[in-house]
Amino acid sequence: MTVVTYTIEVEQAGERIDKALAGFQTEWSRTQISNWVTDGIIKVNGAEVKAKYKVKEGDVIEIDVPEPEPLEVVAENLALDVVYEDADVAVINKPKGMVVHPAPGHLTGTLVNGLMHHCKDLSGINGVLRPGIVHRIDKDTSGLLMVAKNDVAHESLVNQLVEKSVTRKYTALVHGHIAHDKGTIDAPIGRDSKDRQKQAVVDNGKHAVTHFQVIERFGDYTLVECRLETGRTHQIRVHMQYIGFPLVGDPKYGPKKTIDFGGQVLHAGVLGFIHPVTGEYLEFSAPLPEDFQQLLAELRK
Repeated sequence: MTVVTYTIEVEQAGERIDKALAGFQTEWSRTQISNWVTDGIIKVNGAEVKAKYKVKEGDVIEIDVPEPEPLEVVAENLALDVVYEDADVAVINKPKGMVVHPAPGHLTGTLVNGLMHHCKDLSGINGVLRPGIVHRIDKDTSGLLMVAKNDVAHESLVNQLVEKSVTRKYTALVHGHIAHDKGTIDAPIGRDSKDRQKQAVVDNGKHAVTHFQVIERFGDYTLVECRLETGRTHQIRVHMQYIGFPLVGDPKYGPKKTIDFGGQVLHAGVLGFIHPVTGEYLEFSAPLPEDFQQLLAELRK
């Protein structure tokens, strides 16, 4: 075990222990911290406390951080929609509801589980849980992902993402009537100080740019194409909410009153990149999923 010690400062005094510790450590959720308090893994001034304990200035908190349990990724014969594949790269059309890589709570049924069955060779740069994964899209977002089948391809694709030369276009349905036909949102994104599970536009966030163009208007809703210049976590969802047009169905950033779609109405429809070996520019497109098309048909009525 690794022992980590924190001392409570005056500005944290009065906070619940889970909230106070979450402010120190971005990797642990408040639920995980609460469970550790209950299990006696976390002690305050050498003594065990209850999960609802409110910290005091000068409290010394000691955590015997458990070693992470090794996660074994099992190859599964999943029906992957492979749009393109060669010896170096693959492009997959991910369905809504599929998690990209395994994590506690989602150890099976992920894109990585399916890739490990489909491909015998994947890059190892991102470790055992993310083989071949260069970028990701959210569980409830559908659409195109590029996968690296060796480390040379992986490094090339990551460099293209860093250099902003990858084409990534998404189709999104948002709340509200966007009057102007196009625009650019240039606003830094970082962790939301009020809710660690969310991202937000914050002054000290990472540079983030989204370009959008209106495709169609439906009174109280607008269909837009968003082109990512950067690729921050939840970027389109955060940026569209920031300018007052949150995504329809978004449980995290959207309004409570929205269309029940089982998640945000967002599809990664176009993906383009330079092939890591041949140097040729490749571009792929995936049509809107059937449920997305049906929703648009209903709105047109």
